[in-house]
Amino acid sequence: MADLSRVRNIGISAHIDSGKTTLTERMLFYCGRIHKIRDVKGGDGGATMDHMDLERERGITITSAATHVDWKNDGLKIPLHGINIIDTPGHVDFTVEVERSLRVLDGAILVLCSVGGVQSQSLTVDRQMKRYGVPRIAFINKMDRTGANPNKVMEAMRSKLKANAVPLQLPMGLESNFKGVIDLVLMKAVTWSGDDGEVVHRDEIPAEYAEAAAAARTEMLESLSQFDDELMELLLEEGEPTVEQVRKVIRTAVVAHQITPVLMGSAFKNKGVQEALDAVTMYLPCPTEVDVYANDNSKEAVVDAEGKAPQVLLSNNDKDPMVAMAFKTVVEAFGQLTYMRIYQGVIKKGETYLNARTGQSVRFGRLVRMHANDREDIDFGAAGDIISVVGVDCASGDTFVAQGLELSLENIYVAEPVIRLSIEPAKREDADKLSKALERFRREDPTFHVLSDEETNETLIAGMGQLHLDVYVERIKREYKCECVIGEPRVSYKERPTKIVEFNHKRKKQSGGSGQYGHVVGIMEPLPEDSEVNYEFVDEVTGGRIPREFIKPCDQGFQSQMDKGPLGEYEVVGVKIRLQDGSYHDVDSSDMAFKLCAREAMRESILNKAGMALLEPIMTLEIETPDEFQGAVVGHLSSKRGIVNSSEVTDGTCIIVAEVPLAEMFDYANEIRSMTQGKGSFSMEFKCYRQAPKNIMEDVLEKRRKEKEAKKK
Repeated sequence: MADLSRVRNIGISAHIDSGKTTLTERMLFYCGRIHKIRDVKGGDGGATMDHMDLERERGITITSAATHVDWKNDGLKIPLHGINIIDTPGHVDFTVEVERSLRVLDGAILVLCSVGGVQSQSLTVDRQMKRYGVPRIAFINKMDRTGANPNKVMEAMRSKLKANAVPLQLPMGLESNFKGVIDLVLMKAVTWSGDDGEVVHRDEIPAEYAEAAAAARTEMLESLSQFDDELMELLLEEGEPTVEQVRKVIRTAVVAHQITPVLMGSAFKNKGVQEALDAVTMYLPCPTEVDVYANDNSKEAVVDAEGKAPQVLLSNNDKDPMVAMAFKTVVEAFGQLTYMRIYQGVIKKGETYLNARTGQSVRFGRLVRMHANDREDIDFGAAGDIISVVGVDCASGDTFVAQGLELSLENIYVAEPVIRLSIEPAKREDADKLSKALERFRREDPTFHVLSDEETNETLIAGMGQLHLDVYVERIKREYKCECVIGEPRVSYKERPTKIVEFNHKRKKQSGGSGQYGHVVGIMEPLPEDSEVNYEFVDEVTGGRIPREFIKPCDQGFQSQMDKGPLGEYEVVGVKIRLQDGSYHDVDSSDMAFKLCAREAMRESILNKAGMALLEPIMTLEIETPDEFQGAVVGHLSSKRGIVNSSEVTDGTCIIVAEVPLAEMFDYANEIRSMTQGKGSFSMEFKCYRQAPKNIMEDVLEKRRKEKEAKKK
């Protein structure tokens, strides 16, 4: 079995167009995985990791892609390391790809543009890394671009990301004069030569950089000494630490999330990539250095006051019973392809394992190691590895365990979709193709929802943004040869109560045979606006006024009315039901009677009197435009009910960050192009739901009413 200290599972994440895929392509080349560098927007078929035709045409990453490389550096005495790399998308519309990748990775490279710095999606990625406790190194890319300013980027990392950015390199020249970097650990000047930058030179530091390099090294050592007493003592005694000592302190601080080491380069110009690979092996953790816990679901396990199962630390040992997580699924012609991260034990071809969610035993007939879209058959996967299984029916986030083990891993966080549109096949005979496509994409992508409007009989698809749904519509057309008719994009509004309502509802029906009797009394309170749950049920019934077996049906009845609110039949959120009293009948009361009673109470006695408010999705918008258009862009945002949070001008480029309702953002791409002579660009991500102003609420509900009337006709 592999030596786990020489295994790295890393992700490469960043804002759109920061150079993630370009960096990954160079890594594959220098590790000998590919023999020709191809570029994202080149005419040679596109980058290796962008294996879908759509990705190559649009020059963007849509799905995360996994590969395995081997890296060693004899010059720095770095032995052979196996690195599993996942390249993730930058667009917020495909954020679930980043989410589920970071869920199973041990470390990451955060790529930042030397000009753009910390952008909106960098903040999202940073938040995701913190959610799963993923240590990272930062790579400031595009150092050869006009306006490159690594110091400003590091300042933004400290202020916006609250990251302790510690530069391990000093650039030699900037913009078109970028020649190389000074390694502050080795105190050597690093440059690259050869057709593809494959030859690395480590020479003495040129005289003009000697003073700056010495000052930068002192600063680096002082930053590191905050986390190591031995190093601090040595510096106070004016001693000189060894290279091994410095590396050890950096590694320990990275694994403990105390620092983010910063490297620099230009992936497109083949500069600095080998140094990034060295840093991955030297500073990012191996599987045994990351603690992963599973929930103990055995009958003996004692749950805590909040109802949570006790946690068990997984071992990363091959000899222990197998525990793995299915973090991504892709439905293909020959069966489902499931990406798995193994946390302990060994997955063997032909063996049977248990799906902890369904309780079913599943045989793993074929195991493969992925390289983008290519696959190589293997006989087993060991602890700490990332492999794929062919032909297993499961969902993203499922835990697989050895027979007899009762453990499950925490699931993946999935954001709520904010936009929806109707879809139907252009030809009636293609209905079967469309339903197959929708079912496949729904299973693969937890943020892609398929809904049915009962009144209009329309099929609706919901997702994270316009681009997200556009890509799926295009894939249906190409992969299933099914032309579709698409409705206007619609905003996913929600309804929320604003008043406390007391209820006392009785259901009494007698019509031959056994009757139906249910009686519920209690209070509905709006949950706080920042509540993480949409619905809460509290059982305060005492003295057996409602028997225990009828409490759960009451809960189910209340919940069943959360799908459609009284305003515009939008989803209801922010409801807390306190069931306090009631009564029952010895003969006529049943599960169904209480369920129906609670349903009626919610519909007739609660929601209608709760002062329902309409909530609309608010987006964080980041606009980059030449500063001469700043006034026009800000003025235009005001007309869209936007709130500008910050506006910053650097070297003639203005970056505006604002919050704008999603309803105002359709066709914004064309609007900003015309306002800025085609020079402006923007990115957008979901921030929160907020109460819509009264006039907007009236307009939305009036439009909704007219739509329903038109459909009836």
